[in-house]
Amino acid sequence: MGKRLLRTYLPEVITARTGPETGRYRPRDVPAPVRPPATDVRLLVGPRNFAGQGDSWARAAERLPGVGAVSMLAGDNGGLDFPVDYRVPDAVYTNSRRWGVAQRDTVGSGFTHVMIEAVSSMFGAASDKVVAREVEWLRARGVQIGMLCHGTDIRLPDRHAQLDEWSPFRDAPTDWVSRLQARAAFNQRVLDRVAAPVFVSTPEMLLDRPGAQWLPIVVDPDRWADSSEILRDVRPVVLHAPTNPRVKGTALIEPIVQTMHDSEAIDYRRVIRVPSRQMPALYSEADVVLEQFALGMYSVTSVEAMAAGRIAVAHVHDQVRDHVRETTGLELPVVEATPATLREVLDDIRSRPDHYREVAQRGPAFVRAVHDGMLSAQVLEPFLRAQP
Repeated sequence: MGKRLLRTYLPEVITARTGPETGRYRPRDVPAPVRPPATDVRLLVGPRNFAGQGDSWARAAERLPGVGAVSMLAGDNGGLDFPVDYRVPDAVYTNSRRWGVAQRDTVGSGFTHVMIEAVSSMFGAASDKVVAREVEWLRARGVQIGMLCHGTDIRLPDRHAQLDEWSPFRDAPTDWVSRLQARAAFNQRVLDRVAAPVFVSTPEMLLDRPGAQWLPIVVDPDRWADSSEILRDVRPVVLHAPTNPRVKGTALIEPIVQTMHDSEAIDYRRVIRVPSRQMPALYSEADVVLEQFALGMYSVTSVEAMAAGRIAVAHVHDQVRDHVRETTGLELPVVEATPATLREVLDDIRSRPDHYREVAQRGPAFVRAVHDGMLSAQVLEPFLRAQP
Protein backbone atom coordinates (compact mmCIF):
# COMPACT_ATOMS: atom_id res chain seq x y z
CA MET A 1 0.00 0.00 0.00
CA GLY A 2 1.42 3.43 -0.99
CA LYS A 3 2.30 5.99 1.67
CA ARG A 4 -0.31 8.46 0.46
CA LEU A 5 -3.07 5.85 0.47
CA LEU A 6 -1.98 4.58 3.87
CA ARG A 7 -2.26 8.07 5.32
CA THR A 8 -5.94 8.23 4.34
CA TYR A 9 -6.63 5.37 6.77
CA LEU A 10 -4.78 6.92 9.69
CA PRO A 11 -6.44 9.25 12.23
CA GLU A 12 -5.91 12.91 11.40
CA VAL A 13 -4.27 13.51 14.77
CA ILE A 14 -1.46 11.25 13.53
CA THR A 15 -1.20 12.41 9.91
CA ALA A 16 -1.13 16.06 11.03
CA ARG A 17 2.15 15.39 12.85
CA THR A 18 3.82 13.07 10.38
CA GLY A 19 4.79 13.14 6.75
CA PRO A 20 6.44 16.10 4.98
CA GLU A 21 7.18 19.01 7.29
CA THR A 22 5.28 21.46 5.07
CA GLY A 23 2.14 19.38 5.55
CA ARG A 24 2.22 19.25 9.35
CA TYR A 25 -0.05 21.28 11.57
CA ARG A 26 -1.21 21.42 15.17
CA PRO A 27 -4.81 21.21 16.38
CA ARG A 28 -4.74 24.91 17.24
CA ASP A 29 -3.81 25.70 13.61
CA VAL A 30 -7.19 24.45 12.41
CA PRO A 31 -9.63 27.37 12.23
CA ALA A 32 -13.33 27.07 12.95
CA PRO A 33 -15.48 27.05 9.82
CA VAL A 34 -16.20 30.35 8.16
CA ARG A 35 -19.10 32.32 9.66
CA PRO A 36 -21.82 33.39 7.18
CA PRO A 37 -23.04 36.99 7.34
CA ALA A 38 -26.53 37.73 8.65
CA THR A 39 -27.95 39.02 5.35
CA ASP A 40 -30.39 37.74 2.74
CA VAL A 41 -27.63 37.28 0.15
CA ARG A 42 -24.49 35.69 1.58
CA LEU A 43 -21.43 35.56 -0.70
CA LEU A 44 -18.15 33.72 -0.13
CA VAL A 45 -15.19 34.72 -2.34
CA GLY A 46 -12.03 32.60 -2.33
CA PRO A 47 -9.68 30.93 -1.89
CA ARG A 48 -6.84 32.95 -3.48
CA ASN A 49 -7.26 36.68 -2.74
CA PHE A 50 -4.49 37.55 -5.23
CA ALA A 51 -3.35 41.16 -4.66
CA GLY A 52 -6.15 41.45 -2.10
CA GLN A 53 -8.73 41.48 -4.86
CA GLY A 54 -10.92 38.72 -3.44
CA ASP A 55 -11.44 40.86 -0.36
CA SER A 56 -11.94 44.00 -2.43
CA TRP A 57 -14.62 42.34 -4.55
CA ALA A 58 -16.32 41.09 -1.38
CA ARG A 59 -16.44 44.65 -0.05
CA ALA A 60 -17.73 45.88 -3.41
CA ALA A 61 -20.55 43.31 -3.33
CA GLU A 62 -21.59 44.61 0.08
CA ARG A 63 -22.50 47.93 -1.51
CA LEU A 64 -25.60 46.19 -2.81
CA PRO A 65 -28.62 46.20 -0.47
CA GLY A 66 -29.08 42.97 1.43
CA VAL A 67 -25.68 41.53 0.47
CA GLY A 68 -23.07 40.35 2.95
CA ALA A 69 -19.76 38.90 1.81
CA VAL A 70 -16.77 37.05 3.22
CA SER A 71 -13.35 36.76 1.60
CA MET A 72 -11.27 33.61 2.10
CA LEU A 73 -7.58 32.81 1.68
CA ALA A 74 -5.98 29.38 1.68
CA GLY A 75 -2.27 29.74 2.39
CA ASP A 76 -0.39 32.99 2.93
CA ASN A 77 -0.52 34.71 -0.50
CA GLY A 78 3.24 34.47 -0.86
CA GLY A 79 3.78 36.27 2.42
CA LEU A 80 2.18 39.49 1.18
CA ASP A 81 -0.16 40.88 3.80
CA PHE A 82 -3.45 41.72 2.10
CA PRO A 83 -6.73 42.14 4.00
CA VAL A 84 -8.93 39.05 4.11
CA ASP A 85 -11.80 37.92 6.34
CA TYR A 86 -11.00 34.22 6.74
CA ARG A 87 -7.65 32.41 6.54
CA VAL A 88 -6.77 28.74 6.61
CA PRO A 89 -3.13 27.59 6.68
CA ASP A 90 -2.07 25.74 3.55
CA ALA A 91 -1.14 22.59 5.50
CA VAL A 92 -4.65 22.45 6.98
CA TYR A 93 -6.33 23.27 3.68
CA THR A 94 -4.37 20.59 1.83
CA ASN A 95 -4.37 17.81 4.42
CA SER A 96 -7.20 18.20 6.93
CA ARG A 97 -10.29 16.40 5.73
CA ARG A 98 -11.96 17.27 9.04
CA TRP A 99 -11.52 21.00 8.40
CA GLY A 100 -12.62 20.60 4.78
CA VAL A 101 -15.82 18.75 5.66
CA ALA A 102 -16.75 21.25 8.39
CA GLN A 103 -16.03 24.15 6.03
CA ARG A 104 -18.01 22.54 3.21
CA ASP A 105 -21.02 21.84 5.43
CA THR A 106 -21.03 25.39 6.77
CA VAL A 107 -20.76 26.95 3.32
CA GLY A 108 -23.42 24.65 1.89
CA SER A 109 -25.92 25.53 4.61
CA GLY A 110 -24.95 29.13 5.32
CA PHE A 111 -24.10 30.86 2.05
CA THR A 112 -26.31 31.60 -0.95
CA HIS A 113 -23.51 32.36 -3.43
CA VAL A 114 -19.89 31.23 -3.84
CA MET A 115 -17.37 32.86 -6.15
CA ILE A 116 -14.50 30.46 -6.83
CA GLU A 117 -11.20 32.15 -7.68
CA ALA A 118 -8.64 30.79 -10.14
CA VAL A 119 -10.46 27.46 -10.56
CA SER A 120 -9.18 26.54 -7.08
CA SER A 121 -10.69 24.18 -4.54
CA MET A 122 -12.67 25.76 -1.72
CA PHE A 123 -12.56 22.74 0.59
CA GLY A 124 -9.14 21.17 0.02
CA ALA A 125 -8.77 17.62 1.28
CA ALA A 126 -12.53 17.14 1.72
CA SER A 127 -12.93 16.95 -2.05
CA ASP A 128 -9.36 16.02 -3.01
CA LYS A 129 -9.27 19.56 -4.47
CA VAL A 130 -11.65 18.59 -7.30
CA VAL A 131 -13.46 21.83 -8.10
CA ALA A 132 -16.20 20.32 -10.26
CA ARG A 133 -17.09 17.93 -7.44
CA GLU A 134 -17.41 20.84 -5.03
CA VAL A 135 -19.61 22.78 -7.43
CA GLU A 136 -21.94 19.81 -7.87
CA TRP A 137 -22.19 19.38 -4.09
CA LEU A 138 -22.94 23.06 -3.49
CA ARG A 139 -25.49 23.29 -6.26
CA ALA A 140 -27.35 20.33 -4.82
CA ARG A 141 -27.86 22.52 -1.74
CA GLY A 142 -29.10 25.53 -3.69
CA VAL A 143 -25.86 27.56 -3.73
CA GLN A 144 -25.28 29.76 -6.78
CA ILE A 145 -21.76 29.41 -8.26
CA GLY A 146 -19.60 31.94 -10.09
CA MET A 147 -16.07 31.45 -11.40
CA LEU A 148 -13.53 34.26 -11.15
CA CYS A 149 -10.29 34.11 -13.18
CA HIS A 150 -7.20 36.24 -12.60
CA GLY A 151 -4.82 35.58 -15.51
CA THR A 152 -2.39 32.69 -15.67
CA ASP A 153 -5.15 30.37 -14.50
CA ILE A 154 -6.80 30.49 -17.95
CA ARG A 155 -4.43 32.49 -20.19
CA LEU A 156 -3.35 30.18 -23.02
CA PRO A 157 0.35 30.74 -23.80
CA ASP A 158 0.06 29.49 -27.38
CA ARG A 159 -2.68 32.01 -28.18
CA HIS A 160 -0.87 34.86 -26.47
CA ALA A 161 2.43 34.14 -28.19
CA GLN A 162 0.72 34.52 -31.56
CA LEU A 163 -0.99 37.75 -30.52
CA ASP A 164 1.90 39.80 -29.16
CA GLU A 165 5.52 40.04 -30.24
CA TRP A 166 6.47 40.89 -26.64
CA SER A 167 4.65 37.90 -25.18
CA PRO A 168 6.51 36.30 -22.26
CA PHE A 169 5.70 32.93 -23.80
CA ARG A 170 7.91 33.53 -26.85
CA ASP A 171 11.48 32.27 -26.60
CA ALA A 172 10.74 31.11 -23.06
CA PRO A 173 11.79 27.86 -21.37
CA THR A 174 9.75 25.09 -22.95
CA ASP A 175 8.96 23.32 -19.69
CA TRP A 176 7.63 26.52 -18.11
CA VAL A 177 5.39 27.31 -21.07
CA SER A 178 4.20 23.70 -21.26
CA ARG A 179 3.20 23.72 -17.59
CA LEU A 180 1.24 26.95 -17.98
CA GLN A 181 -0.40 25.69 -21.18
CA ALA A 182 -1.45 22.44 -19.53
CA ARG A 183 -2.77 24.25 -16.47
CA ALA A 184 -4.77 26.79 -18.47
CA ALA A 185 -6.19 24.11 -20.78
CA PHE A 186 -7.21 21.98 -17.80
CA ASN A 187 -8.86 24.94 -16.10
CA GLN A 188 -10.70 25.84 -19.28
CA ARG A 189 -12.11 22.31 -19.35
CA VAL A 190 -13.23 22.67 -15.74
CA LEU A 191 -15.00 25.92 -16.63
CA ASP A 192 -16.72 24.15 -19.51
CA ARG A 193 -17.85 21.36 -17.21
CA VAL A 194 -19.03 23.64 -14.43
CA ALA A 195 -20.89 25.94 -16.87
CA ALA A 196 -21.19 28.76 -14.33
CA PRO A 197 -20.92 32.51 -15.00
CA VAL A 198 -17.27 33.43 -15.53
CA PHE A 199 -15.81 36.78 -14.49
CA VAL A 200 -12.32 37.95 -15.45
CA SER A 201 -10.23 40.59 -13.72
CA THR A 202 -8.73 42.18 -16.84
CA PRO A 203 -10.29 42.69 -20.29
CA GLU A 204 -7.62 40.90 -22.31
CA MET A 205 -8.75 37.63 -20.72
CA LEU A 206 -11.99 37.91 -22.67
CA LEU A 207 -10.00 36.59 -25.63
CA ASP A 208 -9.16 33.46 -23.64
CA ARG A 209 -12.70 33.01 -22.37
CA PRO A 210 -15.30 34.35 -24.82
CA GLY A 211 -18.59 34.91 -23.05
CA ALA A 212 -16.93 35.88 -19.77
CA GLN A 213 -17.61 39.25 -18.15
CA TRP A 214 -15.07 41.82 -17.07
CA LEU A 215 -15.13 42.40 -13.30
CA PRO A 216 -13.00 45.52 -12.75
CA ILE A 217 -10.20 45.45 -10.21
CA VAL A 218 -11.07 47.36 -7.03
CA VAL A 219 -8.90 49.73 -4.99
CA ASP A 220 -9.68 52.28 -2.30
CA PRO A 221 -8.98 55.63 -4.00
CA ASP A 222 -8.60 57.43 -0.67
CA ARG A 223 -5.85 55.06 0.44
CA TRP A 224 -3.73 55.94 -2.59
CA ALA A 225 -4.66 59.61 -3.01
CA ASP A 226 -1.63 61.89 -3.08
CA SER A 227 -1.69 65.62 -3.78
CA SER A 228 2.07 66.05 -4.23
CA GLU A 229 3.15 67.43 -7.58
CA ILE A 230 4.98 65.13 -9.97
CA LEU A 231 7.88 65.85 -12.31
CA ARG A 232 9.33 68.59 -10.15
CA ASP A 233 12.86 67.44 -10.93
CA VAL A 234 14.53 67.03 -14.30
CA ARG A 235 15.42 63.50 -13.16
CA PRO A 236 12.06 61.76 -12.61
CA VAL A 237 11.74 58.90 -10.17
CA VAL A 238 10.67 55.79 -12.09
CA LEU A 239 9.29 52.90 -10.02
CA HIS A 240 8.85 49.27 -11.08
CA ALA A 241 7.33 46.71 -8.69
CA PRO A 242 6.81 43.47 -10.63
CA THR A 243 5.00 40.71 -8.76
CA ASN A 244 6.16 38.24 -11.41
CA PRO A 245 9.13 39.65 -13.38
CA ARG A 246 9.01 36.95 -16.05
CA VAL A 247 5.45 37.62 -17.14
CA LYS A 248 5.69 41.38 -16.56
CA GLY A 249 8.54 41.71 -19.07
CA THR A 250 11.01 43.07 -16.52
CA ALA A 251 14.00 41.56 -18.34
CA LEU A 252 12.93 43.33 -21.53
CA ILE A 253 12.89 46.80 -20.02
CA GLU A 254 15.39 46.75 -17.19
CA PRO A 255 18.50 47.19 -19.38
CA ILE A 256 16.84 50.30 -20.83
CA VAL A 257 15.89 51.93 -17.55
CA GLN A 258 19.13 50.91 -15.87
CA THR A 259 21.12 52.62 -18.64
CA MET A 260 19.01 55.74 -18.24
CA HIS A 261 19.54 55.58 -14.49
CA ASP A 262 23.29 55.24 -14.88
CA SER A 263 23.35 58.30 -17.14
CA GLU A 264 21.27 60.18 -14.51
CA ALA A 265 18.38 60.73 -16.94
CA ILE A 266 16.03 59.01 -14.48
CA ASP A 267 16.13 57.71 -10.93
CA TYR A 268 15.11 54.08 -11.38
CA ARG A 269 13.86 52.13 -8.37
CA ARG A 270 12.85 48.48 -8.51
CA VAL A 271 10.72 47.24 -5.63
CA ILE A 272 10.62 43.55 -4.73
CA ARG A 273 8.04 41.94 -2.44
CA VAL A 274 7.22 44.99 -0.37
CA PRO A 275 4.16 44.61 1.91
CA SER A 276 1.06 46.27 0.52
CA ARG A 277 0.81 48.71 3.42
CA GLN A 278 4.16 50.27 2.42
CA MET A 279 3.31 50.83 -1.24
CA PRO A 280 1.41 54.16 -0.94
CA ALA A 281 4.50 55.81 0.52
CA LEU A 282 6.67 54.45 -2.30
CA TYR A 283 4.22 55.70 -4.94
CA SER A 284 4.25 59.09 -3.24
CA GLU A 285 7.98 59.34 -3.97
CA ALA A 286 7.59 58.34 -7.64
CA ASP A 287 6.74 60.29 -10.77
CA VAL A 288 6.34 57.32 -13.10
CA VAL A 289 5.20 53.78 -12.36
CA LEU A 290 6.10 51.06 -14.85
CA GLU A 291 3.70 48.14 -14.78
CA GLN A 292 4.13 45.41 -17.42
CA PHE A 293 5.44 45.26 -20.98
CA ALA A 294 4.63 41.74 -22.13
CA LEU A 295 0.98 40.88 -21.47
CA GLY A 296 -0.90 43.75 -23.12
CA MET A 297 -3.08 44.63 -20.13
CA TYR A 298 -3.24 46.83 -17.07
CA SER A 299 -3.87 45.52 -13.59
CA VAL A 300 -3.58 46.45 -9.92
CA THR A 301 -0.25 48.28 -10.17
CA SER A 302 -1.49 50.67 -12.85
CA VAL A 303 -4.77 51.24 -11.01
CA GLU A 304 -2.95 52.10 -7.80
CA ALA A 305 -0.55 54.37 -9.69
CA MET A 306 -3.44 56.22 -11.35
CA ALA A 307 -5.23 56.57 -8.01
CA ALA A 308 -2.05 58.14 -6.61
CA GLY A 309 -1.87 60.63 -9.49
CA ARG A 310 1.30 59.09 -10.85
CA ILE A 311 2.07 58.47 -14.54
CA ALA A 312 1.24 54.82 -15.22
CA VAL A 313 3.15 53.32 -18.14
CA ALA A 314 2.41 49.89 -19.61
CA HIS A 315 1.98 47.95 -22.84
CA VAL A 316 -1.80 47.76 -23.28
CA HIS A 317 -3.48 46.14 -26.27
CA ASP A 318 -5.98 48.14 -28.30
CA GLN A 319 -8.56 45.46 -27.50
CA VAL A 320 -8.25 46.34 -23.80
CA ARG A 321 -8.46 50.09 -24.40
CA ASP A 322 -11.45 49.62 -26.70
CA HIS A 323 -13.28 47.44 -24.18
CA VAL A 324 -12.71 49.95 -21.39
CA ARG A 325 -13.97 52.78 -23.60
CA GLU A 326 -17.03 50.85 -24.78
CA THR A 327 -17.89 49.72 -21.24
CA THR A 328 -17.25 52.94 -19.33
CA GLY A 329 -17.19 55.73 -21.92
CA LEU A 330 -13.74 56.74 -20.66
CA GLU A 331 -10.28 56.63 -22.16
CA LEU A 332 -7.74 54.63 -20.20
CA PRO A 333 -5.09 57.11 -18.94
CA VAL A 334 -2.23 54.60 -19.02
CA VAL A 335 0.66 55.73 -21.22
CA GLU A 336 1.46 53.17 -23.90
CA ALA A 337 5.02 51.83 -24.22
CA THR A 338 6.68 48.64 -25.38
CA PRO A 339 10.25 47.54 -24.77
CA ALA A 340 11.04 49.09 -28.17
CA THR A 341 9.53 52.49 -27.32
CA LEU A 342 10.06 52.82 -23.56
CA ARG A 343 13.23 54.92 -23.81
CA GLU A 344 11.49 57.30 -26.19
CA VAL A 345 8.45 57.53 -23.92
CA LEU A 346 10.53 58.27 -20.83
CA ASP A 347 12.48 60.93 -22.73
CA ASP A 348 9.18 62.45 -23.82
CA ILE A 349 7.96 62.53 -20.22
CA ARG A 350 11.11 64.40 -19.27
CA SER A 351 10.75 66.90 -22.11
CA ARG A 352 6.98 67.52 -21.80
CA PRO A 353 6.20 67.50 -18.07
CA ASP A 354 3.08 69.65 -18.39
CA HIS A 355 1.48 67.23 -20.85
CA TYR A 356 2.16 64.22 -18.66
CA ARG A 357 1.00 65.98 -15.51
CA GLU A 358 -2.34 66.38 -17.27
CA VAL A 359 -2.38 62.67 -18.13
CA ALA A 360 -1.61 61.78 -14.51
CA GLN A 361 -4.32 64.15 -13.26
CA ARG A 362 -6.93 62.13 -15.16
CA GLY A 363 -5.97 59.01 -13.22
CA PRO A 364 -7.78 59.57 -9.91
CA ALA A 365 -11.09 60.40 -11.62
CA PHE A 366 -10.78 57.34 -13.85
CA VAL A 367 -10.16 55.10 -10.83
CA ARG A 368 -13.14 56.52 -8.95
CA ALA A 369 -15.36 55.92 -11.98
CA VAL A 370 -14.14 52.43 -12.89
CA HIS A 371 -12.18 50.86 -10.03
CA ASP A 372 -13.60 52.10 -6.71
CA GLY A 373 -15.95 49.10 -6.43
CA MET A 374 -19.26 50.59 -7.58
CA LEU A 375 -18.94 49.40 -11.18
CA SER A 376 -17.79 45.99 -9.94
CA ALA A 377 -20.86 45.80 -7.68
CA GLN A 378 -23.07 46.55 -10.68
CA VAL A 379 -21.37 43.78 -12.65
CA LEU A 380 -21.93 41.32 -9.80
CA GLU A 381 -25.54 42.29 -9.11
CA PRO A 382 -27.26 40.02 -11.70
CA PHE A 383 -25.29 37.04 -10.36
CA LEU A 384 -26.04 37.89 -6.74
CA ARG A 385 -29.75 38.38 -7.42
CA ALA A 386 -30.00 35.00 -9.18
CA GLN A 387 -32.04 32.35 -7.39
CA PRO A 388 -31.62 28.56 -7.70
